[in-house]
This record gives sequence, C-alpha cells and structure tokens, in this order.
Amino acid sequence: MAFTKLSVQTFGVGKGTPPTTTPETDIWAVFRALRDSRSLFGLRPGHVQTLQAMLSFLKPGHGDTVFASNDEICRRVGGIDERTLRRHIDRFVELGFMKRHDSPNRKRYRVKSSEGQSISYGLSLAPLLARAGELLATAQAMENARRDRVFLRKQILTKLAQIDEADPENELTHQVRRVLRRKLSIAEYRALLGELEAQCKQMSTAVDAPETMKLPANDGQTVRHHSKSKKEQKDLESGTDSETLPLQTLTTVCDQATSFATNSLRNWHDVESHARTLAPMMGIHESTFEKAARKIGSQKASCAIFIILQMSNRIRDFGAYFHSITLGRRETDFNPSVLLERLSRSGAATA
Repeated sequence: MAFTKLSVQTFGVGKGTPPTTTPETDIWAVFRALRDSRSLFGLRPGHVQTLQAMLSFLKPGHGDTVFASNDEICRRVGGIDERTLRRHIDRFVELGFMKRHDSPNRKRYRVKSSEGQSISYGLSLAPLLARAGELLATAQAMENARRDRVFLRKQILTKLAQIDEADPENELTHQVRRVLRRKLSIAEYRALLGELEAQCKQMSTAVDAPETMKLPANDGQTVRHHSKSKKEQKDLESGTDSETLPLQTLTTVCDQATSFATNSLRNWHDVESHARTLAPMMGIHESTFEKAARKIGSQKASCAIFIILQMSNRIRDFGAYFHSITLGRRETDFNPSVLLERLSRSGAATA
C-alpha cells in the first residue's frame, strides 16, 4: 500500500461544529491484528480479504469511510459475487467493526458545505479503528500463547528423548506422544511436562544416586562404608573382566533372587529361565530383557537381573537401571564378575 498511517477525522453535520481529529492510527497494524485473531470472532479468510480490499480504498487525510461501489469492491477482492460481499459486510456490522451510513439513493459519496462541513455516505470503518487497542492486545496475547505452546512442546520432546535413551519401553512416553497429536492448551502442556520431569528425576536418581546401607558404626567406619558403597557401585559400571561366571558364585551371592526360585538352579538354563521370570516382576519389560540378551548374551543379562535384585535397597527403578547397564551407554562397562566379588566380600564382612 502507498501509506501506512491514516489520519482519522470526524466531521460534524450541524452548523458551527468544527471537525475533530484523533491521533494517527496505524490502520494496517489494526488489520493485521484482526487477521491474526479472526478465529476468536468467527471470521473466515474470505472476510479478511474483503476487509483488506475495502481498506485499500481509503486515502490519507480523507477520513475512514469507503465510498467505492459494491462492483468495485468485488473486483478488487478478486471477483467475488455481490451477494457474498453483502454477507461479509453484514458480518462486520454485527461484530461492531463497521457501520453503514446510507444516502437516500443508496449511493456512496461525500458532500461539503461552503463552511467546510461534511457529510459522508458509505461504509464507515471508524468502529474498527476505535477498537484498535482491543484488537492489538488480543493479537499479542494469542501470539504469546502460541510461542509458549511451542516452547513447552520443545521441552516435552526433549524429555521424551531423554527417557527413550534410558528406557525405550517406558509406557509414559507412549501415552504422552498419543496426547501430543491433539491441540493442547498451555495448562495441558505444562501438566505433561511436569509428569515427564518427575519421571526423568526418578530415573536419574535410580542410576546416579544409589542409597547407602545403614551400618551401626562410628564416624570412621561410616566413612569407610560410604567409600566401599561407591566403589561397589562403580564396579557395577566398570571393569574389564569378561570371563564366564561360576554358577555357584552367582546363586550363592545373589541369595535374594535364588530365594524366589521354586526349583534348584542347577545350570545356566535354569538361571536364565528364572531371570526371565523375575524381570517382569521387577518392572523390566520382557522385550527389553530379550534385547539385552541378544546384545550382551543371555548369561550376562541374567546376571544383571540377579545382581540388581540383590542391590534392591540401593536401586529405585530397576527397569531404568537394567537398560542403562545392558543397552544404554554404560553397557560396555558392566562387569558382573568384579561386582559379585565385591558383594561376596561385603556379605562376609556384614555377617
């Protein structure tokens, strides 16, 4: 358009009434605000196109009334029929964005007296300009809400990726992704983000912050125990020994898992079968165990089940921990041999 500012003037009809001038209004900013918030007023794209064409007929300093005929407006809109134009105008009038000033013969024009007084017959857009503040505030609020939704959605997707890395079978992530297919409110996005943050915190605590065992001891013994506990935790995630474990060592040291067996564990087949039974009871999905067995071997995966159960007082989320040491980034450091040795010595010392 050739101009960006429109001086809005209201001319009196009675004799001696001087024209009054309101501050300049950026009419195209008002138009864009209404365009962006049109859904709140039930306006369709066709309505917006009609209003844009009508605004293009206004000239700087010539008021806020459109004098163009319906034929001219239809042509500038793009060839819509006159019946559609009338419906659009009626809708703007209903919403209070436009007002008709009809002449006796329904023509649109302006007449002036010798004293400079003026009467305008046509479609007045003064109501639209009068609501400029309302429209600008509404459009800004909608834009702020849109940006907040995008920001919250990105945070949610980041949390989902973090959980997927630690536990691909996590049911919460599947539920959240189904919910994200819908258009959500800001409150709903925040509720989802809160759930995911709680889940991430729980998984992080399970992997990185094991609880220490209570030992009746003086300060020196307590310090030694904390050091030993940390070393024991480190052994679960580090080491280079990959030799086959003696079956008797596993079943003896990990007596927690052995106590749940209905039959004696005579060979590795019995151990692996028992581990597959224990895994779902510990919150470890069957498919996760099978993936771990394929990646690191069924014996090592079974050892992980036995060892985790033995250390249950220090691990809060068995599923996340199992995934971390068998399928996650700590898989290459998991050494059951060294840890069983530490657990054995710890058990003997406690006894």
